[in-house]
Amino acid sequence: MRWACVLLPQLALDGVLRRRPDPDTPLALITGTPQRRILQTVNSPARALGLRPGLSLTAAKALVCDFATAEYDPAEIDRWHRFLAAWAYRFSSHVSLDYPRVLMMEIESSLGLFGPWPRFEARLREELTALGFRHRIVAAPNPAAARVLANAYDGLCIADDETLPQALGQLPIDRVGLDREVATALSRMGLRRLHQVLALPRETLARRFPAEVLRHLDTLTGRRALALDCYRPPDRFDVRLELNFDVGSTQALLFPLRRLTADLAAFLAGRDSGVQRFDLLLEHAQGEDSRVPVGLLSAEREAAMLFELARGRLEHLQVPAPVRALRLVARDLPSFVPQHRELFEERPQQTLPWEQLRERLRARLGDEAVHGLCARADHRPEHAWLCEGRGEALPTGSPRPGWLLREPRPLPDAAVRMLGGPERIESGWWDGDDVRRDYYRIETRSGQQGWAYRDVAEHGPLLLQGWFA
Repeated sequence: MRWACVLLPQLALDGVLRRRPDPDTPLALITGTPQRRILQTVNSPARALGLRPGLSLTAAKALVCDFATAEYDPAEIDRWHRFLAAWAYRFSSHVSLDYPRVLMMEIESSLGLFGPWPRFEARLREELTALGFRHRIVAAPNPAAARVLANAYDGLCIADDETLPQALGQLPIDRVGLDREVATALSRMGLRRLHQVLALPRETLARRFPAEVLRHLDTLTGRRALALDCYRPPDRFDVRLELNFDVGSTQALLFPLRRLTADLAAFLAGRDSGVQRFDLLLEHAQGEDSRVPVGLLSAEREAAMLFELARGRLEHLQVPAPVRALRLVARDLPSFVPQHRELFEERPQQTLPWEQLRERLRARLGDEAVHGLCARADHRPEHAWLCEGRGEALPTGSPRPGWLLREPRPLPDAAVRMLGGPERIESGWWDGDDVRRDYYRIETRSGQQGWAYRDVAEHGPLLLQGWFA
């Protein structure tokens, strides 16, 4: 087996930065008691100004007057950790969260689907960067070795157990996951690299150090298997983004909305499912939350489409009060069946598939403005279709126009040429709308083809009822 370790060195900071429109602003996460606030971590622009973790907030403000702060929240770190596990689940069925700030993935069984490891690794990096999380990735024959190698390397790939001891042996003894007291004792003995420790007799290590040391070394070298708990994605998506300030317009909500829908798309891809309806909740400082329901006619999971649909619904909302937080909740997550497409797509790149166009129109114009059409078993053209509902088979195989006029209109006989007909339709005696008509397929002087009729036993003009495509 082969395992990939995705180390997330600044998970807390990335979780805050990704919901800010300007990630280059100096930012510090603070923790501690109300009497003594301390900088827990800082981003690169803040570090360039001289701010360092461990500095008190008072001293930091005396040093730099203009930098943003946010609370260091362990619960948020755990939430982002689990969100990334849901994202990684699309690439491997064995994802573990046993190590803090680390995604451990079994990748040997996934190489046949996602290609050789260099291509697979490039895809992981591309998607993590798009999600806004910095990372280091290392692959090794066992998860413990991958984890310790990620402390010193990025992009390293150990293909087999034969080359693993050489890569592990160069690690400093304080970077291999041993207790600090054990690492200090080994360093004082002159053993500063792991290969020096591995060269010692096992009996010597067993006499001088606890049994956990030998067990850990055996796990690193693959002599002892390591059991990890496997992550399972939840059955619902519920993510909340707290805004930096009160927002009074829907335009200012588009940036966090794009992040939420992108996170939803990544979550759905991990579960191999789609979403058919979700709720967008706008939390206000006072009053009840504003709810924006978003419903789709079929399951979808494309990030751009989900954003456009939510944006269309949001723009129709009059925000009653300033918004402090945005929350997206999706409970209906059916299986996703990709649309069948031809190997050589003939559709121009500028056009949209019908499903996406339909949902975009519904979001822009409203649910009642877009309907599907289905056939009904009735010979009368004006009764042979329905806006919604379950359709039936057409009563005849004769061609019918795709566009019916709201009301038939007279058509001078001299202005048209007969192409076919007559076709007599007599029906409707049971519901009081009895018709007796002779239908003709006609062509106008401009080349348009239509469907016209004349009532039986009447000698009036032709009445145009519809146009053929």
